[in-house]
Amino acid sequence: MAEANEKAVILRQQKDYQFAIDFGNDIPALRSDEPPPLGAGAGPSPSQLLLAAVGNCMSSSLYFALAKFKSDPAGITTTARAEIGRNEAGRLRVLRITLDMRLGAQASSMPHLDRILTQFEEFCTVGQSVRAGIPMDISIYDGTGQKIK
Repeated sequence: MAEANEKAVILRQQKDYQFAIDFGNDIPALRSDEPPPLGAGAGPSPSQLLLAAVGNCMSSSLYFALAKFKSDPAGITTTARAEIGRNEAGRLRVLRITLDMRLGAQASSMPHLDRILTQFEEFCTVGQSVRAGIPMDISIYDGTGQKIK
């Protein structure tokens, strides 16, 4: 039987489309808001929060896999982008997520990199869950700018 672990956040409406997001455990609350014309853009939008969650999880998974093989990426910078458009019913949806991941180190300085790059995505809880419903493209570059995935 699979291990179950529940996570929860509490969202409290502050004004119109602005919500205070309470993560508990003494983590500071975060304010979210829809961009104009609906909201005031006073915080990240739900789409931006989704991108942050996917990008953070994939970055953490890549770091974990590199560290497991004692490789130092010399920093990871991830840019997450969403293509937002209308579906067949005319509703706005996230149609695709693209991640651009940049490592500070050269590929040659990281042992077992081929193995790491083929496996790290499988350990990302959020990314793999989202990928089940939204296509995702991931590109990874080393510190010289060479595309390694």
